[in-house]
Parts: sequence; structure tokens; C-alpha cells
Amino acid sequence: MAAQRNSSDRSALVQLCLFLCMPWQAEARQIRYSVPEELEKGSFVGSISKDLGLEPRELAERGVRIVSRGRTQLFALNPRSGSLVTAGRIDREELCAQSARCLVSFNILVEDRVKLFGVEIEITDINDNAPKFQAENLDVKINENVAPGTRFPLPEAVDPDVGVNSLQSYQLSSNKHFSLAVQSRVNGVKYPELVLEHALDREEEAMHHLVLTAVDGGDPLRSGTVLISVTVFDANDNAPVFSLSEYRVSVPENLPVGAQLLTVTATDRDEGANGEVTYSFRKLPDTQLLKFQLNKNTGEIKLSENLDYEETGFYEIEIQAEDGGAYLATAKVLITVEDVNDNSPEVTITSLFSPLMEDSPLGTVIALLNVHDLDSGQNGQVTCSILGNLPFKLEKSIDSYYRLVTHKVLDREQVSSYNITVRATDGGSPPLSTETHFTLQVADINDNPPTFSHISYFTYIPENNPRGASIFSMTALDPDSEENARIIYSLAEDTIQGAPLSSYVSINPDTGVLYALRSFDFEQFHDLQMQVTATDSGDPPLSSNVSLNIFVLDQNDNAPEILYPTHPTDGSTGVELAPRSAEPGYLVTKVVAVDRDSGQNAWLSYRLLKASEPGLFAVGLHTGEVRTARVLLDRDALKQSLVVAVQDHGQPPLSATVTLTVAVADSIPDVLADLGSLEVPHASDASGLTLYLVVAVAAVSCVFLAFVIVLLALKLRRWHTSSLLQASGRRLAGVPTSHFVGVDGVRAFLQTYSHEVSLTADSRGSHVIFPQPNYADTLVSQESCEKKDPQSLLDDSKFPIEDTPLVKPRPTRTGVSPRPRDPAPADPKMAMKPAPGPTTSLTQRCCKP
Repeated sequence: MAAQRNSSDRSALVQLCLFLCMPWQAEARQIRYSVPEELEKGSFVGSISKDLGLEPRELAERGVRIVSRGRTQLFALNPRSGSLVTAGRIDREELCAQSARCLVSFNILVEDRVKLFGVEIEITDINDNAPKFQAENLDVKINENVAPGTRFPLPEAVDPDVGVNSLQSYQLSSNKHFSLAVQSRVNGVKYPELVLEHALDREEEAMHHLVLTAVDGGDPLRSGTVLISVTVFDANDNAPVFSLSEYRVSVPENLPVGAQLLTVTATDRDEGANGEVTYSFRKLPDTQLLKFQLNKNTGEIKLSENLDYEETGFYEIEIQAEDGGAYLATAKVLITVEDVNDNSPEVTITSLFSPLMEDSPLGTVIALLNVHDLDSGQNGQVTCSILGNLPFKLEKSIDSYYRLVTHKVLDREQVSSYNITVRATDGGSPPLSTETHFTLQVADINDNPPTFSHISYFTYIPENNPRGASIFSMTALDPDSEENARIIYSLAEDTIQGAPLSSYVSINPDTGVLYALRSFDFEQFHDLQMQVTATDSGDPPLSSNVSLNIFVLDQNDNAPEILYPTHPTDGSTGVELAPRSAEPGYLVTKVVAVDRDSGQNAWLSYRLLKASEPGLFAVGLHTGEVRTARVLLDRDALKQSLVVAVQDHGQPPLSATVTLTVAVADSIPDVLADLGSLEVPHASDASGLTLYLVVAVAAVSCVFLAFVIVLLALKLRRWHTSSLLQASGRRLAGVPTSHFVGVDGVRAFLQTYSHEVSLTADSRGSHVIFPQPNYADTLVSQESCEKKDPQSLLDDSKFPIEDTPLVKPRPTRTGVSPRPRDPAPADPKMAMKPAPGPTTSLTQRCCKP
């Protein structure tokens, strides 16, 4: 029944305390509660959501949590009810020992607003501890001659409770010799003393048994007892006496183990065994008993364990001196521990917000730090700083909290992460410091476009390249990361010679490698110009452009083309005229060729590949001019066949050939006469010629004779020239017509021979020019030859033979060297000799069917 009543009373006390638990009004952001000790786990302490101005469901949403530096979490948040509850059993005596008021402080962090609220909870005491003596039995020795009124110290009981629940009184069992006196020390602690009321008589009673009871004031009352055995000794009338009633000493906390603290001294005026004094600790908790050691014979007190000011800064020890008889004496030893700067500051990272966007505004909170130093006074004053030149700064928050905020603009492309070191330094001498390291990652935003290493690019590709060949590789760099740095390459839309650029080249969007989609031809175009765009994959995407020129390199893929002399459509070979009186070096004709390639591939060289009369003619290596190499002899054949090769300088070289026929004679009639005489033995070969060819040759001969007669009539003043022409006419008239039928050489004279004579006013000689022959007017029909008015052939507009120089414009073409003029001959008559090629001064047409 008593136990049940005690349980109900305790429950009523708990309910009363809970009813009285109201949040205390304090300074801003400070919440106070009161709760009794020994509550069950999960017991209600206070409505924290209400005091924070939040709904219960907002506790989890806002990241509300308890921030405590205690080794054990005493309280917890109930997110469902929004209340503060106990996290386990709370023992006030374990937390605060004998302190009159037991306060537990911690902070509550609202993480989304980075705000701290201080919470202070008072743990109230309940009567859960009974007074307890250090020993269950106590032996007291008293000399029989002790006078009444003598006091004997008794051990005091210890009750960890405080207030009314602590030790209140002592009671001694009834007897006729002793009474009990209760004394109080300066600190209010009560201790008992045994008072001798009546003189003792050992012979009457040698042993007395007493019971000492200690009682507290709780409800229900709790008590503790000790059995006292009083032994009556024979007479010993002097008690030990200490030299001081209190011994005081101050020692630093870093005093080494084994160091002597002090020595207590007590004397006894008795002699012998009654005068021998021994020392002992009279009252010392077990925790302190291990820290100090006392020499029972000398009274020397030494340190047996290290002191720690942060654990206990003051010790009160009671020393007892006992002689050989029954007398005791006590003295106090007060040990003050002085703080030494032996604890480095502690830095705790409460919150860290990483990664942080590089465009975060100034003042953005990065981390919340708690700084603490176990030392006191100046040794516990801590200052914090950031090492290095970093774009951050520390701001003091409430209590011992600091906020780390941005101080400058961040740029991930310059620094992608920061190794932050926070140094906390106390104010001791020498000062102690602690460094805390943590890493802050900077998150990327798409603030950099891709960039090329050059403003523009150019590359070369040989023509006739294979399709799909790699041309060039372009790389753009983006200092951003991940998707913001993933680059896509593309070509700007454009056209080349009417076709889209995409039909010529393509680019790999991932690697930037350019590929040819067709084979390029240098003769079609020499270069391609395009614009390459590099775009990143950010949101929004950024891009940059660069120009690229692709130059097509020429390859030797075109053979030389011979422009002069050209071959008629019937396959016959052109005939050039060389007079028998020509000196060595006489320009007979010139081979003109071009090459569609360029550079070295278009450099042409000429050489005589084959000749019917070796050594008679030579070809200019670079000019293509065909000249006589020696004086023409009578034994030299009238018809000379030359094969001229034209070759470029490509690798490998390409070439073309042309066959030239050179007639060796001083004039056309001579050529005809010589050909007739040479071809008579072969008249049998002409049996295959048609009648049409015979008529054509006869018509040509008639026209030629008529032309000579008209020319002689008009140019009588040039009698010497007319004489030569008249003589030639008589020789030609004497040749039978049959001599010209079936002769192979006749075909050579079906071409037009034009001789252009140009005399400059300031020159002493004449220059003979050999332009390209005009084959358009080479062949005419027989009817045109027969119906032609002979008088029209004498028109001065068609045959301007004057002293005024007549110069015909010469066409020019790339790759064709202009034909050099022959040196002026010494004899003016030689300047007037006809030369092969078209002219505007003298024309002879021969027609064939």
C-alpha cells in the first residue's frame, strides 16, 4: 500500500510539473521550459511548433532540427505533434550533481531560413534518492576519562537530491550516554556530531551500540542509517591538534602526476602509543579518492591522476588525525585548480550548402559553423578567420555560431571548387588554434560560348580526292562543364556554283571533322569558303562562328593541248614553207600549246621527237619555235616531216605530239614544180583519183596565173619583183597539168598561205610575223574558183601592199608564250619573201572537192 501510494503521489507530482511547464518569456529567439527528472521516454516537454510560430507539419518541411553539442541527446522533436519530448531517461543528479538549479541548453535550427532559436530547459528535482552514509558500520573509540560534553564527529550522509528533497535532519537512537548535535557548514551542508552527555565507565559498559539515521524532506520521506559501535578505551586525555584548521592551495591543471600538493601536520601531547598520530581521508568521494594520495605517517598529499579544470575546478578534502588512543582531529584541505590553456578550440560544421551556383548573389550563406573552447576566461575567447584570399567572409551569428557567406562574385571557369580552411584561435598564452577543412563545389551555368583557337582557318586538299576523305578537323573549346560544354558543329547554308554547300562537304557534329562529299576539280574552282558554327548544349545554347577556306591543290591530270598547228578534220597535216636560201636559225613555224593545269603542272617543254632529215631542224625547248639548224642543201628533200612532242612538268608528266610537214622551196610555184617533178615517177599511183580532183588542180593553176598577171600590171614600178613573178609564171606554165594529178604533196597546197609583212618606220629591216593560220577559209568549191571575178582579186582593200606597216592584233591566252619575231635579215629582199601562215597582204586559195 505504501508503494502504491508513493507511485500515485509521484504521478501527481509529474502531472503538476507538466501543468506548470509554460514557455518563459525571454529575449528574442530564446525559449524556456521546465520538466521534472526521471520521465518516461517520449514525455511531453513543450509545444515547440507553437513557440516557433509554425504548424507541426512545417517542422519537417523547413528542416527544423535540434543542434546540440552534448554527448547524449536528451530531447527530441516529434514532427507529428510539433512538440518537444524527452529522448530518454533524464537524471538530474547525473547532469548537475548538487547544483541548486539544473539547466540544459541547446539550439533549434530552422534550416531553410538559417535561423537559430535558443532553448533552455530546467530539470526539476524529485525525491528519487535516499540519504546514504559512506559506510554501513562506524567504530568510535572513546577514552573513559573523556569529560561530558565532548563532541565526536560522525560521518555525514549524502543525498544527491536538492532542496527539500535533500538531507534535512539526523536522528540518534535513544541511550543514556550520548546525544546528537547537527552542525552546518558554510555551504549549508549539515553534518552530525556525537555528544557525550554522561561520563563513561568502561567497567560498567565497554561497548555501546547506536544507530544514526539521516532523513530527507521529500514526499514520501527517505532515510539512511549507519550502525555506530562505541568502544570505551582506557584513559587518554589529549587529542591530536592540526596546525591549521583549513589548508588552502592553488595548483595548475597541468601539474604532473606524483607532484606534492601540500603537507598537513597534527600534534598530540600524549606520549607513547597515545601520542602517535596517523592521517587519513575522512570524507572523500570515490572519484576524488583516485586523484590524491595521502601519506598516513607524514601527512603529505600528492597527485595521483591528472587534473582537469574543465572537469572540476575546486576540491574540498577533509583530513583526519588519530592518535594511538581514541582522540581524533579533523582539518580541511581546499584545492583550487587553475585553468591552463590546454584545450584547442573546436569548430563544428552545422550546415554546409554545396554545390553552390556560380551566379549566387553576394551574401549567400554557404555554411553554419559552431565554435567552442572548453577553457575559461581569456583562454576560452575564440576568434575565427578564413585562410587564403577566398571570396568568402565570416559573420557572427547568435551565441558561438558563425555564418560563412559569399563576399565576391564566383566564376566556376576560373575556380570550380574551393578548399576552405577555417582557423579558430583562442586568447591563451601561448594561443591554441584549430583548423577545419571542407570543400565547396561551384555549380556551372551556361555563361561561356564555345571559342575557336583562331579567328579563321584554311587548309589544302589535292584535287581528284576520294569521296568521303577527311579534309580538316576543327575544335572549339567551352570552359563550361557537362551539357553546357558539349559542342555541336554545323555548317552555315551556302551555295557554290549554284549547288548547295552541303553537297560538297559535311561536318561531323560531334568531332568537328570535315569530310569531302565529292571529288574536287581544280579546273572547276580553286577554293571553297564556308562558315562553321559551334553551339553548346546549354539552356539557352550559346554559339560562335569561324570562317574556313579550303584551297584545292592542282594535280597533273590534264595533258597539254596543241593550239597550233591544228589538224584539219580530214586528218591531213599542215604544211609550212622554208626557203632554200634560209640561214641557220630561220624561224619556220611555232608550235603553240596550253595546259589546263597550273603551276609546275602547266610548265611546257618542246622537243623534236622524230624528223625525216635529222639535224636539219631544231625545236626551242621552252618556245616551241621550229628553226633551221643548218643551211639547206640541194640534196635536202622538198618535203620534210617533223614530229614535235610537248610535255608538262607534272609528276608524272603528260605529253602530246603534233606532226609538221615542211616544204623546202623559195616560192609556191617552185613548190608546185618540185612536187610535180618529184611525183612523176609515181603517176601510176594517181589512177585512183577522181576527175573532180583533176579539175580542181587545173582551176587552182588558172587562178594563180591570173593573179600573177594582174599583180604585174598594177606593180610595174616594182619591175624587179614583177620580173621574178613573170619568170616563175613561165616555168609554171611549162609544167604539164598531168604532173599535178595524183600527187600526195598537192594536199599540202590546199591550205591557205598568208604572208604578213610588217615594216616599221624606224627600223632598217623588215620583220616577218607568223600568226595562227585561219583554216576557216582554206577550202572553197570549184564553182567559187571558176566564177570569181579576177578583177576583185586585185582590190587594194584585200591586197594592201604599201610601205605603211600593217600589224594584225595577236590573240593571247594563258599558258601560251607570244611568238618571237625573227631577226631582221640583212638583205631587204629577204624581208619580202613569203612566210607560212595567214596574212592580209597576199592570199592563195587552192580548192579541192
